[in-house]
Amino acid sequence: MMADNAIKAPNDSYRYRPVLFFALAYLFTWIFWLPAIFVSENLGAGFMMIGLIAPAVVSTVFVLVSGSDALKQDLKNKIIGFYKVKWQNVLLAILVFAGIVAVSILLSLPFGQSLKQFSLTEDFSFTGVGIGSALITVTVASIIEEVGWKGYCEDSIGNYMNWFWESMIFGVLWSFWHFPLLFIKGTYQAGLMVNPVYVINFFVSGIPLGFIITWVYLASDRSILACMIFHLTVNFMQEKIAMTPETKCVETVVVTIAAAIIVLANKEMFFGTKHVGRLLDTLQVQKA
Repeated sequence: MMADNAIKAPNDSYRYRPVLFFALAYLFTWIFWLPAIFVSENLGAGFMMIGLIAPAVVSTVFVLVSGSDALKQDLKNKIIGFYKVKWQNVLLAILVFAGIVAVSILLSLPFGQSLKQFSLTEDFSFTGVGIGSALITVTVASIIEEVGWKGYCEDSIGNYMNWFWESMIFGVLWSFWHFPLLFIKGTYQAGLMVNPVYVINFFVSGIPLGFIITWVYLASDRSILACMIFHLTVNFMQEKIAMTPETKCVETVVVTIAAAIIVLANKEMFFGTKHVGRLLDTLQVQKA
């Protein structure tokens, strides 16, 4: 017989370990990405894909070996809990990002950029082993990455502080996680090496974007599914809309302004501390 039991975090005795998580996520990503720098482009694409899924694997292992029924149930609810998704908020977030792209292109015009940026690109900005690999990479980055970052990582930080500082810390660490990609042939990041400003912009841009994704995450009651949909949409906009590297620098400024507006409009969400130490409280789990 199975009975419903409310398992609270204090009784569950689970303690999040963000430092260990990031150490292992970096380790098991970079041990594949660093060798990819020195091999052929096709082989490097394979190593890159394996490294890309490492945070999701580490996250899942952390949950499975945690000994916490509440943590396991929480991951399940976040991935397949369609009831959690606030579809209006997800749509609003997508429209906000589409507006960011449009405003960025318009603001770039005085700097000599073209309205042709509103067109779609024929190819992806990276090669790998062809269009199929590029499409798969974009999809995996949008979907599998979120299992790693939202499945365990962000909660492991957010359990100890407000979501504003969690977003800041995560944004910095997530951006730097991409560092080896600068040196792997065929990646989008390697293409930025023609200008150090483009490289700096790439790493800076991930921080304000992290605040917007956190907003999507929390508005849908910590739904990974909501983040997957938003992340996938953002990746395709960034890849298929013909923005120049110069315009993407402008975009970072616009994203930062948009993120600031979202934070100010949701002060309780980002600066509240009621959730601290209580993310797993009153979670309903099935226990024999």
